[in-house]
Parts: sequence; structure tokens; C-alpha cells
Amino acid sequence: MTSSRPAQAAGIIAQEIHEIAPVGKDSARHETATPPHFLPDLCGVTGVAALVLIGELLALVLVLASDGIHPFNWQRLGLVSLTVQWVILPAAAILCRLRPRLARLPHKLAAALSYSTVLAVLLAVLLAQHWWMADMEGVAMDLWTLLSNFLVGAICAGVVLRYAYVQQQLHNQQQAELGARIDALQSRIRPHFLFNSMNSLASLIAVDAERAEKLVEDLSALFRASLADSKLVPLEQEVALARRYLEIESLRLGDRLQQEWQIGELPTDAQLPSMLLQPLLENAVLHGIARLRSGGKIEIAIRQEVASRQNVIGSRTPELLLSIQNPVAVSEAEMSPGVSTGNGMAMENIRQRLSAFYGNRFRFTAEVRDGERGKEYRVELRLPFNATSSATSTKTETRITEPAKTPVMEEVAQ
Repeated sequence: MTSSRPAQAAGIIAQEIHEIAPVGKDSARHETATPPHFLPDLCGVTGVAALVLIGELLALVLVLASDGIHPFNWQRLGLVSLTVQWVILPAAAILCRLRPRLARLPHKLAAALSYSTVLAVLLAVLLAQHWWMADMEGVAMDLWTLLSNFLVGAICAGVVLRYAYVQQQLHNQQQAELGARIDALQSRIRPHFLFNSMNSLASLIAVDAERAEKLVEDLSALFRASLADSKLVPLEQEVALARRYLEIESLRLGDRLQQEWQIGELPTDAQLPSMLLQPLLENAVLHGIARLRSGGKIEIAIRQEVASRQNVIGSRTPELLLSIQNPVAVSEAEMSPGVSTGNGMAMENIRQRLSAFYGNRFRFTAEVRDGERGKEYRVELRLPFNATSSATSTKTETRITEPAKTPVMEEVAQ
């Protein structure tokens, strides 16, 4: 007769994941897709600096075209530069506010609205400039000169807007290709997760059918998390998913699997690529603990460290350190008989995913080294923080999980 106490453990995974996820949404939610932008971000320092530089180059070209290089007319350059910047900066500010709306419009309508905005600012600046100059000289405003300057400005504005549009479309294409690449890499991980989780479930059916039934409910929550979008997710969510995966494996391996978590002070909004920890732990279980007759302990450490390398301005930035260490068999006597080697977890796949998310800003090492209890396999990741807040948790957590109880015990080891 099976015990009813395991029913108390039902839904643990779903409860933790729903506590982490926003209210009304699960961890596998697909957020509302935002349409690709029509123009680059003109609100940031980089965008404004690029516009100012383009404006100065344009002013220099106009002065050289009208007055030549010898003698160079510095006074005219200053006046033209002032006019150009008075057009560029207000137009950039207006387009910055209109950027979300432009993204939702058809490209032809967005182009017409953007160009009309720039032309309106150009006309207002030229009218103010010509009126002020005519008032200073005491003469009537020259409308033909105003029209000539307006046409030159309109042509230049069209060229600059076209350049900005092409740059943004190239960026959109690169982001789409990157997203497709990340999805393709993550899709290789999900079958491994499903296959090995089903193995754990199959090993429980013959021993404790009730516990196997409750495990199905928890696995459904895990699959919900594993099928989420390929994106950065909260570190807390990744840790919860990884811990529950180890608890599922502990039901199959019993007291052969031990785990120790060491989580230091971290920013509360630190993020990781989704499904990063679980494949690494799966590799440690299948190719380490499961192959050892006596089992062993998986040690997981997550903490913040100062980067050993300096950035472009010579300072050292904080980075996220993740390390996973497990014992490995070095002789036939240590190996557990009848253990399937499985499909394995390709480390190159993980490297490619990290490269897609972080470029060359990460470090990933995996090696076998000598430890206190023999040979150990250690995986170490150093990732840049993707958190905007500097707030950190108030304590350091160290959690050592005792050997998991076998399925004949009354309740799941918590």
C-alpha cells in the first residue's frame, strides 16, 4: 500500500515557478512581440553623438562647396554648424518620442511622418534665422535665399534619414537571425531534458505509482519552464528549475546523489540565458554521479566576483561566477554496472548559446582535475551582469542537501 504523504509534495515545482513569474503569467509565457523599430534609438548618447558628428561633417561640406578651402571661412562654418545643430537636436528629440509609434505604422507612412517632422523643424529654424538676420541688417527677408536653403536642407535631411533607416533595418535583421540561432541551439537541449526526465519517471512507476503520478504534475511545470522563449530569465527562476531537476533525479538515484548549493550576495535582478543551469547539472548527473557505484556530491556555487580583465576605460567590472563540480569515475571498479551513457550534453552547444547572448564577454571552462576525493569534473562560467539594479540580497545562502531518501520512504526529502 502506498503512502499518502507524498501527495504533500505535489505541485512544489509549479508553486515555486509561479511565485517567481509575474501574476497571471507562467514561466513559459510568450510576451507580446514588439514590432521592429523604423529608426535607430536617437535618445541615447551614442545616437546623439553620431547625429552631431554627421551634422558637423555636413556643415563642413556645405562651407567647402560654397567658399572653397583657401581662405577658409571659419565664421561661415560656425553659422552653418549652429543652424544644422539647431535642426538636428530638436528633430532627434521629436523622433525619439515618436519612435514607438513609428514602429507600429507601415513603412511608407512612417517615412512620410519622419520626413515631415524634420522638414517642419528645418523650416522653423530657417525662418527664425532669416528673420533675425534681416532684422539685424534692417532689410526685408530674402525669400528666395530662404527657399534655396530649405531645399538644400531637405535634400540633406532625406539622405540622413535614409541612412538611419537602412542602419536600423540591418540591425533588425541581425537581431532576427540571432534569435533564430539561439532558438535552434536551445531546441537541441529540450529533447535531452525530456528523455532523461522520462527515464526518472519510468524508474518510479514500478516502485511507487502514486509518487510517479505526482512527479508527472511537477514535470509538467518543468516542461513549461523549459519551453519558454529563448531569452534572459531571472537567476532565481533558473536556480529553482535546476534544484527541482536535481530533486527529481534524487528520487531515481536515492542516497547516491548529494548536492551542495553555495549562493552568495547577488543583484536581485541578475539574469541568465534560459535553460543554462539544468543542462550542466544533467551532464554532472548522467556522466558523473550515475556512473559511480557509491555516487557522490554535486557542488554548485553562484557568486559575484570582480572581473580579472579590465574594460576599455581601465576599470574592473563585476561578473557572475557559476561553477559546478562533480566526481567522475577513473577506473572500471568505480563504475556502476548497466549505466547507459546517454546522448550526452554537448559543451559546444552551450558555448554557442553563450556566444550568441554575450559575444566575447564570457568565459567558459570545463576540465577534469584532481580533488580531495579523486578525480573531479569542474565547469566554470563567468558571465557579465545583465542587471540594471545594484541592490543585492541581504545574506549568503549555503545549502547542503542530504542524500535523498529512496522511494519507499514516507515522503520526499526536502
